[in-house]
Amino acid sequence: MPASRTAVTGRTASPTTARRINDRLALQLLQKEGPLTASQLKAMTGLSRPTVADLVERLQEAGLIAVVGESGAQRRGPNARLYGIVADRAHLVGLDMRTHSVSVAVADLLGRVRAERTVPIGPDDAPGTAVATALGGVDQALAAAGAHRPHTIAVGAPGLVDPATGRFGGADWIPPWHVALVGELRGRTAGPVLLENEVNLAAIAEQRDGAARERDTFVLLWLGHGTGAAVVLDGTLRRGASGGTGEIGFLPVPGTGGLPSASGCSGGFHSLAGSAAICELAAEHGLFAPAGTGPDRADEPPAGTDAPPAEALVRAALTAGGAGAAFLDALAARIALGVAAVCAVLDPGCVVLGGETGRSGGDELADRVAGQLARLSPLRTEVRAGTVGGRAVLHGAVLAAREAAQDELFAPAD
Repeated sequence: MPASRTAVTGRTASPTTARRINDRLALQLLQKEGPLTASQLKAMTGLSRPTVADLVERLQEAGLIAVVGESGAQRRGPNARLYGIVADRAHLVGLDMRTHSVSVAVADLLGRVRAERTVPIGPDDAPGTAVATALGGVDQALAAAGAHRPHTIAVGAPGLVDPATGRFGGADWIPPWHVALVGELRGRTAGPVLLENEVNLAAIAEQRDGAARERDTFVLLWLGHGTGAAVVLDGTLRRGASGGTGEIGFLPVPGTGGLPSASGCSGGFHSLAGSAAICELAAEHGLFAPAGTGPDRADEPPAGTDAPPAEALVRAALTAGGAGAAFLDALAARIALGVAAVCAVLDPGCVVLGGETGRSGGDELADRVAGQLARLSPLRTEVRAGTVGGRAVLHGAVLAAREAAQDELFAPAD
């Protein structure tokens, strides 16, 4: 839709509402296009020159935009002034909480990352020690970015997040320090602290900057230590009544020798495609994880990391000849069972393989899954490898924080 059809002149809304809509439109254009002159804003919005002059003055007074240069052959006079968003108007923090680490990114209002830190959490650390270590990582990242305090924080974590309360649900499955850390962040931060399931944040990253950029309906299948999924339908992330949309690990599937229960996903899709199950499948094909990360320790990553051993196995299989190809075919058949079930219910048209294990298989694993899926489902479904990379959750957290901060700041009051 052309921008000029989005602008409001005041005849169809109250003057205050019209100003806020027009201000936000101008800010969105400055974010997308970069610095613009008042004349360019007028052309892109369809607003009158006096209206553009008023909104430029308001946004400058609010500290949201400033003159950042001049444009044109003469490069002089008011018409040549280039206005840009004041990126340091607010600082944002994204967190990716794992079992054994916390990654932190500090970004400006435009979402540009200024500093990152990752701190390991010891498996035997008490909750208080883990929280102190994580907060230390946050403080280090803020200091490195030259930020005193964040405007908005977004946290990605495994497990259920109640969409009604924004708090953890089913906390029995969550490391106690995760709950305590979110509470500490909320206690020391005046602005909002958003909590979101990690796979949902990875889906936001893939939709904005990755494999699903042109898709408004898709499913991200997460393959890491465990399994999960994020569902985006008609451009909207779907969380479900209790935040449980995408808990695919509990999906009953053939080949597991049992059924999942309310207290655990053993016997569900997790038992086919979780890291431990993939390590066992690899061993059946003569492929083994590095010493100390075998199937008997598949739920424990190598020291100081959160990488599941299945990631290394899948990557090695790509160049392991016949045994590697047979293993990848068997793995693709397992993954396709879960994908076929999702497609039968949602018909997303596109499934992105994410997580450490899914990403390590790349296009080759995605193509094998697509081939298996075509035998199971009549629905035409693309299977793509995730492209955002190992920081998908952290990147999604920064994007979520940016959107929340802009929702507040890009609607300045009179």
